[in-house]
Amino acid sequence: MSPALSFFTLLLVFSRADALYGNLLSRCQFSSHDGHDAVYLEQFYFNKILEVQYNSTLGKVIGYTTEGKTFADILNNNPGFIHHEQWKTEFCRRGAQRVYGGLLTPVEPSVWVRSVEAAGSKHPGMLICSVYNFYPKQIRVTWLRNGKETTSDVMSSDEMPNGNWLYQVHSFLEYTPRPGEKISCKVEHASLVEPQLHEWEPMSDSGMYKIIVGIAGLLLGLVFSVGGLMYYKKKSSERVLVPTTEVFYPENTL
Repeated sequence: MSPALSFFTLLLVFSRADALYGNLLSRCQFSSHDGHDAVYLEQFYFNKILEVQYNSTLGKVIGYTTEGKTFADILNNNPGFIHHEQWKTEFCRRGAQRVYGGLLTPVEPSVWVRSVEAAGSKHPGMLICSVYNFYPKQIRVTWLRNGKETTSDVMSSDEMPNGNWLYQVHSFLEYTPRPGEKISCKVEHASLVEPQLHEWEPMSDSGMYKIIVGIAGLLLGLVFSVGGLMYYKKKSSERVLVPTTEVFYPENTL
């Protein structure tokens, strides 16, 4: 069942110089919004061997080893312990409602439409519509050409988890450019009031056009600067210095 909430408690018991490892695992599993199908499990492992398990479906502790069975009988005959496990089960059910009511609210996706080289394709171009960080998993991504949905030359990935309860998906469109054609990526999701259209702009594809123009301008300015400096040095080297002549008259010659 999914999603599941798990709580871990680690117990260490030391005997002389050796350490014996115990692991207590508490797990709340549910798949409904109201938590009516919630199951609470509590398992105790000793040296990686399952000794006992409490299962809320059975309402008692089950032993899986000789020592575990003895310990299970002791716990099942303890009204205080059973009452406490029932309280944990109810807490598990209420937790399911909180998760679906707050933590699992729909998350609106972010969308990026860009062009890439279509290597080995019969079409000269390929567009990618990348949809990131959305929840729940169910989503519909389609391509529109001049406002009409197209399904030919379209490929899509599966919804992939990010590892943080959010998902991503990528859709690919192979195409041959046509003058004046408008191509859009349409996204439909539970977090959106209405479908979103993200139009591909060839001359400003993710700002690359502006970046290219800026780099070209910078290079052009650099060329002019270097050329001007070389011209100045050349003219400076061609100048000829003419020595001046001074005439001295001896004293008392006039």
